[in-house]
Amino acid sequence: MNLKVRLSVMNFLEFAVWGAYLTCMGRYLSNLGFGDNIGWFYSVQGFVSIFMPALIGVIADRWVQAQKMLGICHLLAGLFMIAAAWYGYTNGANTQFGPLFTLYSFSVAFFMPTIALANTTAFTILKDAKMDTVKDFPPIRVLGTVGFIATMWFVNCAALDDTGFHFTFAENAMKFQYTYMQFFVSGALSILMFAYCFTLPQCKIEAKPQGSLSDQLGLSAFRLFKTRKMALFFIFSALLGMALQVTNGYAGPFITSFKGSTDPVVASSFAANNATLLTSISQISEALCILMIPFFLRRFGIKTVMLMSMFAWVFRFGFFGIGDPTMPGVLLFILSCIVYGVAFDFFNVSGGIFVDQECDPSVKASAQGLFMLMTNGLGATIGTLLAGEIVNHYCTWQDGYLVGNWQSCWFIFAAYSLVVAILFAILFKDTKRPTTANMAH
Repeated sequence: MNLKVRLSVMNFLEFAVWGAYLTCMGRYLSNLGFGDNIGWFYSVQGFVSIFMPALIGVIADRWVQAQKMLGICHLLAGLFMIAAAWYGYTNGANTQFGPLFTLYSFSVAFFMPTIALANTTAFTILKDAKMDTVKDFPPIRVLGTVGFIATMWFVNCAALDDTGFHFTFAENAMKFQYTYMQFFVSGALSILMFAYCFTLPQCKIEAKPQGSLSDQLGLSAFRLFKTRKMALFFIFSALLGMALQVTNGYAGPFITSFKGSTDPVVASSFAANNATLLTSISQISEALCILMIPFFLRRFGIKTVMLMSMFAWVFRFGFFGIGDPTMPGVLLFILSCIVYGVAFDFFNVSGGIFVDQECDPSVKASAQGLFMLMTNGLGATIGTLLAGEIVNHYCTWQDGYLVGNWQSCWFIFAAYSLVVAILFAILFKDTKRPTTANMAH
């Protein structure tokens, strides 16, 4: 099989695992009465990203080949996620927060490092094959977004009830997006990914000279902070990372909250009853934007691309603040989903490529882990917890729906993103300007 196709399948499975629950988990948690704790389920992804990607990255740099480490992590993540689903299935409405949260936390503790490991695996295999990562990686990575979309659509439409398994857009159906079944889907795909990883080409571990204890532990990546440009890059990665999980955690409950409206037209609207399907437009946009990254990076450089991402977050939140699920307001929801592609990709994917280009090959996995630490670790943890406090301040749970002053929440998030963008424009200096030769590629 073609090497690019094999890596594309890897990325498809990698993000299909995440797409099964990331954008719809909040609805299941609210059905269990855990609505006030949604922020904790999303913030734990950030918390484990503070140390797990860096730790696993050290192992991949020093002892275990990246593609094998990727598979092992998926095996453990899948087993714990299936255990969480089984607990939810066997206990139903009596499901307790503690056991479910614990099993889920162990699963994401092993899943979050796989995002950086998947990048490391792809970059290493491409370089070994003498390919250009800037040119060849984005089309491969786009299949990850396709996988994310595929499982989003699946859990949005798949239902399991007294009539058996079927697909539906109907209101109040027991679709997977509302139940523990989303965890089963994720866990099963993780097990499949585990098996697939062991079919990939080897990512040989480079021989590393003896050095200090920090060198032996792979902590050399933190020396990147000694360079002003890299230090600012990682700091702003954390600041922008605070926005990453906000809409993943709250876009679903926000759009679904319109089902509780006293206006029957609003309550029965397609958007309000198919929030996961609507928000999947974000991932479709993401898939298209990934393909534009090589052009934008070569023509404008990392600073401009990052600024595009930051201002896109302003519009992402702002459009949610002024939209609604009926015409013409639903068009603003759609616009919010479209700009998400720029907001996410021009930061996350471009940032991964930038780190790979700037760091020494001996710490490439550790450096990717450090990028994950700053974005999905520190940034996402702080951002999700603060977002949860803001949402809980302005909104309350009524009859299973999170209702209240959502507009203020979205405008606060938009204002924060605007401040970060302005500061980044002033402070970050991109000394590596794109050249005419680069642009000609």
